[in-house]
Amino acid sequence: MTSPGPDIRIAVDSAGLQRRIDELALISEAPAPVVTRVLFSEADLRGREYVRRAAREAALTLREDAVGNLFARWEGSEPGLAAVGSGSHTDAIPNAGKYDGVVGVLGAFEALAALKRAGFRPTRSLEVVMFTAEEPTRFGLGCLGSRLMAGSISVEKARGLKDREGRTLEELRCAAGCKGPLESVTLPPGYYHAFVELHIEQGPLLEAQKVPIGIVEHIAGPSSYRATLRGEGGHAGAVLMPVRHDALLAGAEIALAVERAAKGSGSPDTVGTVGVFRIEPGAVNSVPFGAYLEIDLRDARLGTRERALAEIRRTAEEACARRGVSMEFEEINADPPAAGDPRTVAIAQEVCAELGLRSLRMVSRAYHDSLFMARVSPTTMIFIPCRNGWSHRPEEYASPEHIASGVEVLAHTMARLAV
Repeated sequence: MTSPGPDIRIAVDSAGLQRRIDELALISEAPAPVVTRVLFSEADLRGREYVRRAAREAALTLREDAVGNLFARWEGSEPGLAAVGSGSHTDAIPNAGKYDGVVGVLGAFEALAALKRAGFRPTRSLEVVMFTAEEPTRFGLGCLGSRLMAGSISVEKARGLKDREGRTLEELRCAAGCKGPLESVTLPPGYYHAFVELHIEQGPLLEAQKVPIGIVEHIAGPSSYRATLRGEGGHAGAVLMPVRHDALLAGAEIALAVERAAKGSGSPDTVGTVGVFRIEPGAVNSVPFGAYLEIDLRDARLGTRERALAEIRRTAEEACARRGVSMEFEEINADPPAAGDPRTVAIAQEVCAELGLRSLRMVSRAYHDSLFMARVSPTTMIFIPCRNGWSHRPEEYASPEHIASGVEVLAHTMARLAV
């Protein structure tokens, strides 16, 4: 059967989808409107159960792998063929909002439901994935589930991950009921025919240009680093300025170097952030003897990102040498950018044109699970506007109308890929 075209109406249950988004938002470690669901926390476990229940209510076949990635499948008429996938994540950083990731999971469920209501019968199976730990909150490493699925992180490195309390991934996943060896998470070759992720833009471009749909043709590559500095402490009144070895001030120079290198890289897509900056002992009357920074550096171009990193390291080494502070600089991860699959991008763009929806080809400067799915499958993303470009904050908002448009485009795109 051919996929539903613009003459066959796909009716998105916008009110029902918004109700489910609102319900999931109430499962949080903090009171509304804040959403916090850190990997394998009590709130994350309850959120996972909500997703399982939604999958069962949608009559989808559910399975879960050894790291907690959830797969909800609508079996096609030829189940031996590679499936068409969609999905995103439901974990949330502290003090987040209710749309990041969630629109891509619950929206994909609604896309499949809309196709069923339209009478569509897929040849290829359609599958929705809820990825484990897209956010790096627990282990300082994002997209853990999709990294393992794509084989982009070794099982040995994954087993060695620890949170701030020293709890390992093995300990936490077993306590959460995830069964099986981590080796089993890697997808077999050719598992997906294509993968399409629906997501809020997390940026201002679509809203500013009044365009309802973005189609991602490039995803910026993330990299992150730890800098551990050791100087000399002492009494704030007794240690004179000429003889100080202040770890905080060396760290401050590094933080400013990150900003300077990102702004001066020559690429409009380079962004650099010092998201963690801790000092020891943390007393107002004591010279800081220790500092710990975590640096996030991203770009859609690998060359300019590497030049920015070299500038940061050069400045850091000079600052520490000048101040008599030792530095240990460690790479946490450095992932290359990914390109969207031209055919999948073109199909999504054709769908928008047929539905009368303006679209914009874009770069995703935030990274997503699709960055790693692109290693194993033809992949693109469908973006919808979010108010003021805000994300990772309680004020995050996407309108029901924009969400419905995104779900409609996703449904038609998956249908065309599934025949």
